[in-house]
Amino acid sequence: MNTPAALAAPSPAPVRGDAKPTVLRTEGLSIRFGGLTALNDVNFEVKRDEIRAIIGPNGAGKSTLFNCLTGVLRPTSGRILFNGENISGLPPNRISQKGIARSYQITNILPNATTLENVRIAAQSRRHGWNMMRHHRNFGDIMGKAEAVLASVGLLSKASELAANLSHGEQRNLEIGIALATEPQLLCLDEPTAGMSAAETHDTMQLVRRISKDLTILIVEHDMKVVMELAHRITVLHYGAILAEGTPADIQQNPKVLEVYLKT
Repeated sequence: MNTPAALAAPSPAPVRGDAKPTVLRTEGLSIRFGGLTALNDVNFEVKRDEIRAIIGPNGAGKSTLFNCLTGVLRPTSGRILFNGENISGLPPNRISQKGIARSYQITNILPNATTLENVRIAAQSRRHGWNMMRHHRNFGDIMGKAEAVLASVGLLSKASELAANLSHGEQRNLEIGIALATEPQLLCLDEPTAGMSAAETHDTMQLVRRISKDLTILIVEHDMKVVMELAHRITVLHYGAILAEGTPADIQQNPKVLEVYLKT
């Protein structure tokens, strides 16, 4: 976690209007593992077309929140509402079908498949499911969709390259492409710039800005420069509860947030 000095450096992203409808809302969301409370009565909402960052010290509950939202973990109590529908406790495949996709903190690709195949499989799962009786090339829309996604993440020239041979930054962006191929309304990005060089980080920030024109994005990120430049609003978690929320400017000046970061 970066120091408080990093919180104050970049210019914050512009805030989008509050008139947008709410895409995601949690109500009293809690999850307990035995005697440990990993999330404690989390209430927050994300507007359509917003880039919302989730930050906090290690162990604050960021990954647990993502896992609840995407069906990896079932909440102990509370509700998750997506476009007004209660999706609490649905399995990951059902949540994906509803329109929520995610990337992972550790790269999650098929290394021995081509870049195009990685995206094509995701696109087919969204549009046609699995059909063992028909070859995927019989679905013309799938190949077109896969190639369009690769173009959007800057990897069309690497379509025939094995995913294992891509650079680390390209693999991370391929994972974003895999998520985009499922045609989500909400994209959850877990540490998208982890392990990247400064140039790769810059390119990924540009990618996130481009795709956010048509998407709502929820991002967990430790790099405060990335957070402050990309996010419209920021939610700070601490010990599984919301410590603060606001614009980047609000968070930069919040004494509670600065105190928490000083201790890390």
